[in-house]
Amino acid sequence: MADSQKPNPEEEEQETPLFTDKRRVDPETGDVRPEAAQAASGEDVTEEDIELLAEAERDLVAEYRDRAARAEAELQNFRMRVERDRQANREAVIAEVIRGLLPVLDDLDRAEVHGDLTGGPMEMVAQKLRSAFERYGLAPVGEVGEDFDPAKHEAMVRLPEAGAEGETVADVIEGGYILGERLIRPAKVAVKVPADD
Repeated sequence: MADSQKPNPEEEEQETPLFTDKRRVDPETGDVRPEAAQAASGEDVTEEDIELLAEAERDLVAEYRDRAARAEAELQNFRMRVERDRQANREAVIAEVIRGLLPVLDDLDRAEVHGDLTGGPMEMVAQKLRSAFERYGLAPVGEVGEDFDPAKHEAMVRLPEAGAEGETVADVIEGGYILGERLIRPAKVAVKVPADD
């Protein structure tokens, strides 16, 4: 009985696992292994069959690469759309905040015209406020002498004048503002027009 309990050296060798590479495609060359193709079909495989299998696998790889490239392009387009929408939303919010503060700018402009800001503490406040708006790209619209543009001017009065060439801004009643490409408020102006003879 003592002999039967001793392990047999041949049995120990059989217990170690045996690994075989059953991959159809050789990882080093990328070619279909002939023995894998033969084993898969169970019959003799010709060189032509191996080449057809290799071509089919190359086509499949090309298709997956194409799908991956398209998915990557779609992801890039999605990111660009999100960034564009985020930027547009940011600009809309800034425009809305500025639109709410325009009456304050109007009051400061009126006070400056009447000389109430000169030399006082409000002069510094007005300068800081205007420079803060300029950092965001806010620019005034409507100056005396410029051509009338209905896209950025609102004509409150039409003043016929002999010898006038075209429609020009004669006076600015209330200044307008533009933020980048977006018109925040049109300038309310008096327009000089040619007189009918």
